[in-house]
Amino acid sequence: MVLSQFPRQSFAHLPTPLELMPRLGEHLGGPRILVKRDDCTGLALGGNKTRKLEFLLAEALAQGADTLVTTGGVQSNHVRQTAAAAARAGLSCHLVLAPAVAWDDPAYDISGNVQLDHLLGAQVHLLPPGTDRDKALGRMARALKSQGKNPYVIPSGGSNATGALGYVACALELAEQAGAMGETIDYLVLASGSGGTQAGLIAGMQISDSRTQILGIDITADATKLTKKVRDIAQATLDHLGRKAAPDEDTLHIVEGYAGPAYGLPTEQMRAAVRLAARLEGLILDPVYTGKAFAGLVDLVRQGRFTKDQTVVFLHTGGMPGLFAYTDYFQAE
Repeated sequence: MVLSQFPRQSFAHLPTPLELMPRLGEHLGGPRILVKRDDCTGLALGGNKTRKLEFLLAEALAQGADTLVTTGGVQSNHVRQTAAAAARAGLSCHLVLAPAVAWDDPAYDISGNVQLDHLLGAQVHLLPPGTDRDKALGRMARALKSQGKNPYVIPSGGSNATGALGYVACALELAEQAGAMGETIDYLVLASGSGGTQAGLIAGMQISDSRTQILGIDITADATKLTKKVRDIAQATLDHLGRKAAPDEDTLHIVEGYAGPAYGLPTEQMRAAVRLAARLEGLILDPVYTGKAFAGLVDLVRQGRFTKDQTVVFLHTGGMPGLFAYTDYFQAE
């Protein structure tokens, strides 16, 4: 197998389910819609970063690391799963966090993901708003080295060529599942933020000659920067796999218009989508990533982007703990 050359830990619950959403499809009157349940990967409430961490943690252990160091916003799903992976491996974990969202719900700074970070035993370093997290991450790594530690640094979102291997694997897994179910997947829709998940899928689909189109719904409110990140990580991933090819530009689709005014700021369209998924399919989404991506999917169906005889898969990348940081916004109607 193409990934057998890379060290990999095994702690994700794989394969994640691929489920039909019949009530949603009937409600929208559009294509056949399925959901790939990467919220069910199983590591500290799951999510897409678990797939990446199987490769990142294996690389860390191969390098003799005794500490994981990473960064993110206060409500980062990535740092929560990194803290859990460190706990599983018996490693120390330092999380360099800074507010990424101007949100004044008092629950934001103490509940959801950050509450789990502390529970998992990570050392949380909360920095002031506006801090350059990447520079702070470098300073933390240097400080740990000066203390005799051997830190392994993971970028925001686990989004590099090593982490993206998790979604090369997912692309291959999805193709196998679809084949077993007799499904032909025309489109795969997902939230795209730090770029690694979409980049890995692009690389995975490319090496398997898949015709599935990948639509990354921009949740950053900066689609130009996001497009470059996805392209660069996809190229690095193909290089890492030993493939002498550039990412196929025809597969690099970033869909704008659903992020709202800024990353992490709720929108009414997102809130409606989160409620729709919950009330039609019992599917719990989050306000920052999957809620906005699902809003994009619903709107694209209503615009006629897909034909009724096509099959669309929504990649549920997790993030449910983030709901509890926005409690005021989701009061019952």
